[in-house]
Amino acid sequence: MRAWYLPGVITLHALEATLAEGKAPLKVVWVKKGELTPQGEALDVRLGGLLRQAMAGAGFKGEAGENLLLSTPEGHFLLFGLDEDPRATGGRLAQVLGKLSFPEVLVEALEAYPLAEGILLGAYRFDRYKASNKEEKPVAIQLSGANPEEVERAKKVAEGVYWARDLVNEPPNVLTPEALAEAALSLKAFGVEVEVLDEGAIQALGMGAFLAVAQGSENPPRFIALRYAPEGARERLDLVGKGLTFDSGGYSLKPTEGMATMKGDMAGGAAVLGAMKSAALLGLPVEIRGYIAACENMVSGRAYRLGDVLKTLSGKTVEVMNTDAEGRLTLADALAYAERQGAKRILELSTLTGSAVVALGEEVAALFATEETWGKQVEEAAKKAGEKVWPLPLEKAYREKLKSPVADLKNVGDRNGGAITAALFLAEFVTVPLVHLDIAGPAFAKKAHALGPEGGTGFGVRTILNVVQGLGKV
Repeated sequence: MRAWYLPGVITLHALEATLAEGKAPLKVVWVKKGELTPQGEALDVRLGGLLRQAMAGAGFKGEAGENLLLSTPEGHFLLFGLDEDPRATGGRLAQVLGKLSFPEVLVEALEAYPLAEGILLGAYRFDRYKASNKEEKPVAIQLSGANPEEVERAKKVAEGVYWARDLVNEPPNVLTPEALAEAALSLKAFGVEVEVLDEGAIQALGMGAFLAVAQGSENPPRFIALRYAPEGARERLDLVGKGLTFDSGGYSLKPTEGMATMKGDMAGGAAVLGAMKSAALLGLPVEIRGYIAACENMVSGRAYRLGDVLKTLSGKTVEVMNTDAEGRLTLADALAYAERQGAKRILELSTLTGSAVVALGEEVAALFATEETWGKQVEEAAKKAGEKVWPLPLEKAYREKLKSPVADLKNVGDRNGGAITAALFLAEFVTVPLVHLDIAGPAFAKKAHALGPEGGTGFGVRTILNVVQGLGKV
């Protein structure tokens, strides 16, 4: 599964020349609230005021994403309105350039790294299943004044995000649990150790909750364990990602509207894989371990039922009160396994609850932390990545909602505070510091946006990488 921009419809290159000095068939000139940047001003002086005249004649204000193409005897110029967020500016620019036919473009690299990242993310497409899919003409973007190292880093980060998006966007008849495991095995080429456990090995370990969710499907489960261990690493991060390659809800069946995007219920696992790939490409100096319990939640004569009592890897028992609260069951065993492997701190990502979407909408992930310092580290990493998260409380009083008369826990509480009780459930299965990111809202975009089209967003990859970089500096 290859990222759309590689080996390259859009390629990025650092360039020392300014807009006035450089040579390219098209030059992008930034405008913010009617004002040109210093490089734009210098170019306009060289052109005898042509740019300002065109802006005045067209009533061009330079609002975010607003653009105006000028074809003159002096060359082609694209006036483009700056967004407050340079990533959004880059993404919108990439989408506009994709509709034009210039083989080379010169762009002033304001805030070079986020701009470069935005350009690459905004260029993403997933159209391999369309009969009308046609080969795109390559576009080489020269970033004036950019640091070459920043440009290369953006490419390596984007490759991980693209892979995560591709995995989420694959149809569920293609991306089965076995196929997800095969995708994970491709990381061996980047120096990542990968172990895949089949159904027998999962059963031998005692992952009763994970197996219960998986048992209703014809497609067998797979447990994926990953290890990136660069020489000299002094810090370690353990990642856990939800890996439901399709979720029907089981006997607590989802309605059509709720099931339509459930091929993306493995977005947490996809983020783990994408981040592992980018970390290896970047050579980050931190040991990273990742765990994904991959399965489908289906309806059949073998499917698990309401009232079933499951024994987890930790030894705790869970009474099933809703088969559509399946992700937390698979994660319970994955989290316990991570701790058995010596995890010191865990970052877990999952499309876990609709309650998180009700609380925070579709662009913000809910962050829960069992330890404040670790929660702040992840929150700051997400902010730096431009991925929106918001901390919610692990309200201990709500633990009462999970009490069962026949088992140690129920897998759901009542409707109120559902994202919190789900997080409290997960916290029962680890003793080390845990951050749980409920990415149910931002993991899958229902319409096109500045950084990409409808579909998987790769949310979490960039946050994970920033967390890793932060640990590497300790």
